[in-house]
Amino acid sequence: MVIYPQLSAEERLGLLEPPRGPVSMVLDTDTYNEIDDQFALVYALLSANLRVEAVYAAPFHNARSSGPADGMEKSYQEILRILDRLGRPHEGLVYRGSEVYLPAADKPVPSPAANDLIEKAMARDGGPLYVVAIGAITNVASAILLEPCIIQRIVVVWLGGQPYYWPTASEFNLRQDVAAVRLVFDSGVPLVHIPCKNVAEHLRTTLPEMHRYVHGQGAIGDYLYETFRSHHDDHYAYSKVIWDISTIAYLNNPAWV
Repeated sequence: MVIYPQLSAEERLGLLEPPRGPVSMVLDTDTYNEIDDQFALVYALLSANLRVEAVYAAPFHNARSSGPADGMEKSYQEILRILDRLGRPHEGLVYRGSEVYLPAADKPVPSPAANDLIEKAMARDGGPLYVVAIGAITNVASAILLEPCIIQRIVVVWLGGQPYYWPTASEFNLRQDVAAVRLVFDSGVPLVHIPCKNVAEHLRTTLPEMHRYVHGQGAIGDYLYETFRSHHDDHYAYSKVIWDISTIAYLNNPAWV
């Protein structure tokens, strides 16, 4: 049985104070799952207030992958493509995550991502490391299981699930990784939960907006525009939720969330 460190109410409230000033963060992302993670990654990397110390590829399984391992690898490659278009080096920044979802609450899944998260969290001297998770959360849960003491040094910002008043919690990030979500919630780690329904789902945009503000803004702007354009055949009335930018917006300006 894993024994988690206990935070006092004062310690927890202190860690959950909205971030101010430069923020150190890592991003755990199923980047190839659809088209919103790409925007969140670029937003984080281009935000002057955020210092992205690592990017972790998370597993996913939908029509764009043959299984969690394939989803993680495709996400890893998508992260590299984005960094290339930004002209950013990836060595020492991008790490592969788990190839499977957490099988049980006492069975961590070691991975380069989980190991790096532990290393960075335990090296903290000062404010917390913000762990922004925008997909299945096995990498984060595994790091907590492998080294529970990181609970005292991190704040998890997770997009997933639904508001607590909603009749069901069913949502893509949650339902594919239930054991990991349960562990993160039960562990006592300071957690900022951003639900999807009635919260992140308001962050919609359209192809005309993308053409006006993103298209032609360098290699990365054209890449994001084409990613959005090719996602749906309706190029007139269609709008798309860019769910994952909600987490980065919270770190940039908590009043927006």
